[in-house]
Amino acid sequence: MTDTPARPEPPPSALSAAYWEGLRRGELLLQVCANCGVPRHYPRLLCCECYHDGVHWCAASGRGRVHSWTVAHYAYHPAFAAELPYTLVTVDLEEGPRALGRWYGGALAIGLPVRVRIVQREAGPELCFEVADAAAS
Repeated sequence: MTDTPARPEPPPSALSAAYWEGLRRGELLLQVCANCGVPRHYPRLLCCECYHDGVHWCAASGRGRVHSWTVAHYAYHPAFAAELPYTLVTVDLEEGPRALGRWYGGALAIGLPVRVRIVQREAGPELCFEVADAAAS
């Protein structure tokens, strides 16, 4: 038995079910507006551009560039205390939207090419990023 509390997970919903299923398969899925074609991340009910509610899903390339980052020195939930400090990175995905995830890598720089790394945890998948392999670019 452990005294470490369970990691909080987003509540399941019909709106985000396809997104989380994609991550469980190792794939980052984006919603794409059925009206104007603008992709979005994280799943939302309405398009931020045209307010249309129709969507389809597409697989993201998994590539992007660092927009910003922050280093957490305080655990917002007790389950993360043992992981401090950790870095969260905001990435401009190739497809357009920004995504937030855990950073697995070394030094960061604005514009650094990165790729998705999906970590399968006991409670569910976690969207993470790492330095893109220069040979794969």
